[in-house]
Amino acid sequence: MDGDVVEYRIDRGSGVPAYVQIIEQTERALRMGLLQVGDKLPTAREVVAATAINPNTVLRAYRDMENAGLVELRRGMGTFVTRSLARPGAEDDSPLRREINDWTARARAAGLERADILALVVAALETHERQQEIQPRAAGKETRRTHDGP
Repeated sequence: MDGDVVEYRIDRGSGVPAYVQIIEQTERALRMGLLQVGDKLPTAREVVAATAINPNTVLRAYRDMENAGLVELRRGMGTFVTRSLARPGAEDDSPLRREINDWTARARAAGLERADILALVVAALETHERQQEIQPRAAGKETRRTHDGP
């Protein structure tokens, strides 16, 4: 495949360094199965043309991903994905992806910005994780009470 599989978007107002944004976007594409082993990432020149960031920033991101074992830099050929982050069955998430796409469209139509949508999703995840932590503890307390006996 060519480098058109992923298009990097740099949010200069996010406070997140551009090279980290490139890494995060690549990892997200790997998790979603949009990038697969053997796919070629855009060249540094293509990323610079699309995002107007410094070429060294792109090269740093690619080097960091190479050090993490996600990509391989092949001199004169480009940067290629060497490892997937997609979990088995990720392709079965398509109904969930449709639902989240529909929800995101509704959120946008309601006037929410990207940061607002991300904040809502993160808050929902954190609430869910807290509930998951509490449930086992609550179950453990009930178990202890039944073992204490009369």
